[in-house]
Amino acid sequence: MDQDEVAARVRQVIDAGGVSAREFARRIVIDPSKLSRSLNGSRRFTAAELARIADIGGVDAGWLLGSVAGPPSPIASPPSPAASPPAPVPEGGRPLQIVRETVRLIAERGFHAVRVADIATACRTSTAAIHYHFPGRDELLEAAVRWCMDEDTRRRAAATEGAVHAGDELRRLLELQTPRTDQQRRQWCVWLDLWAEAARSTSVGQLHREYYRQWRTTVAEVIRRGVGQGVFRPVDPDHAALTLTALIDGLASQVLATAPGSPDSGTGAEAMHDALIAHVDTCLTAPAA
Repeated sequence: MDQDEVAARVRQVIDAGGVSAREFARRIVIDPSKLSRSLNGSRRFTAAELARIADIGGVDAGWLLGSVAGPPSPIASPPSPAASPPAPVPEGGRPLQIVRETVRLIAERGFHAVRVADIATACRTSTAAIHYHFPGRDELLEAAVRWCMDEDTRRRAAATEGAVHAGDELRRLLELQTPRTDQQRRQWCVWLDLWAEAARSTSVGQLHREYYRQWRTTVAEVIRRGVGQGVFRPVDPDHAALTLTALIDGLASQVLATAPGSPDSGTGAEAMHDALIAHVDTCLTAPAA
């Protein structure tokens, strides 16, 4: 089938789902710009991407490729081990389930200690099903990084929703980045593991740079608004954001190296939060009139 026809059928799946192209890209765990280029005909969909599109859209992958005639029909899931009947696929579809379980296992064991068989067991499916959606380990890692980025962006947006005072908004962001809860510690464990991988992997390194560009831009914009409101001193927002985000990363790595509840309070989550607030008050907050 012509690539334009494949793109047209993918558009049908997106329209039937009633979501934006960006949201659909999040669900199939690819870069929205890749989806856009594929829909515009300047990039070909990979076989794994079409498998994920079929899974999320509930259609036959053969229909997407034109090898199955007629309207889209439900896709048959890849076979699961006979000894372990498949569990109902959670909301979001099998690809997102695979990525979420991959992230959880990375947080617990580290990326290089996680095998495809471990992910299959966690998802109660087969290794063939994992490879059906993510043929290679590198692609699975890239999808995991992409999902973490999207989740972090979503949490930041929810945490700062409705904030008008730039000082309050910045403090909410700092609170979100402080690893107090088990979930926050797991999130930071994943990021620390991915930082090391970013130094070795070109694709992960590109995602890492993209994420940090977005994160620093978010912080810089809050500081810029604060300067305009008179809340913060007339600092260079970009330089201030670079310094603050680096401080967050350094302190968080120390917190993660300390067991929760450790008597070494100097490297605990509360000490990290206090240090961040002290930095903001000393270096950013404008003196009271």
